[in-house]
Amino acid sequence: MANNLVNKTEKDFESIKHVNENGVEFWYARELMTMLEYSKWGNFVKVIDKAKESCKNSNINIIDHFADVGKMVKAGVADKKIADLKLTRYACYLIAQNGDSRKKAIALAQTYFAVQTRKQEITRQEYEQLSEDEKRLYTRKNVKDKNKYLFNTAKLSGVKNYGKFNNYGYRGLYNGETAKDIANRKGIKEKEDILDYMSSTELAANLFRITQTDEVLKNKNINNEDDACITHHNVGQAVRQTIKRIGGTMPEDLPTPSKSAKQIEKEKQKKLKSNDKKKLK
Repeated sequence: MANNLVNKTEKDFESIKHVNENGVEFWYARELMTMLEYSKWGNFVKVIDKAKESCKNSNINIIDHFADVGKMVKAGVADKKIADLKLTRYACYLIAQNGDSRKKAIALAQTYFAVQTRKQEITRQEYEQLSEDEKRLYTRKNVKDKNKYLFNTAKLSGVKNYGKFNNYGYRGLYNGETAKDIANRKGIKEKEDILDYMSSTELAANLFRITQTDEVLKNKNINNEDDACITHHNVGQAVRQTIKRIGGTMPEDLPTPSKSAKQIEKEKQKKLKSNDKKKLK
C-alpha cells in the first residue's frame, strides 16, 4: 500500500513537470498549488515567499529558481493575465518544506522532492570516496545539467550561434584552442563529445567556467551575442589564470582517458543488469 502511494505521488508530480527547448525541467506554481491542495493563490504566495527566504538564507540566487511569468486565461469574454512562476525542482522542494505539513499532499511532496533533489547531490566527502570513473560520471552529469542553464541564459543574452559562443569559452580556458582543436589533440572522432573524454579534474575546470559564465551573464545583463561571447572568453581565461596561480595542471596538459564517459556508463549499466540477474537466480 505504501509503495503504491509513493508511486502515485511520483507520477502526480512528474505529470505536471514541463521541459523547455533546452531540456531544462520546471514546474508552474499554479499547477503545483493545485497538487498541494491550496485553493487560494494568495495563501500559496505566502508559502512561496517563505521558500524564497529559505533560498536567500542559503546564499542561493532566488531568480535562478523562481522565475516570474504571466499567463493569459479566459475571464468571461475577455482574456486576463494572472501571475505565475516557473519553478525548479529545488524551488518545489523549498515550497514543500515551507508548506502546511498537516496537509497530506504537502507531507508527500516534502518526501518526494527531498529524495529527488538528494539524488542529484552528494557531499564533498562522498565525492572523494568515489573512483576516478565515478567522479567522471558524476561531474560529467553536472556539466551537462549546468550547460543547459548556461545555454538558456545565453539565449536570453542574445546568443544565436551556440557553437561560436562555446568556442569563445574554450579558447579562454584552453589558451586559444577551439572545440575542434581539443578534439584533434585528444584524437576524438568528429561525432564524439570532447566532454566525454575528460578526466574529473578537466571536467571540474569546465564546470567552473560554465557556472561562472552563467552568473556573469545574468549579473551584467548582457543583451547581445558579441558581448556574451567576450564574457565567456574572459571567464575561461580567468579560470585558466586561477589554475596557473594555484599551481595546477593546465587543462590541455591533463591526460585523456582511454574510455569515454558514455562507455563507462554502458559498462556500469551492463554490470548492474548482470548483478540483477544473479540475484534473481
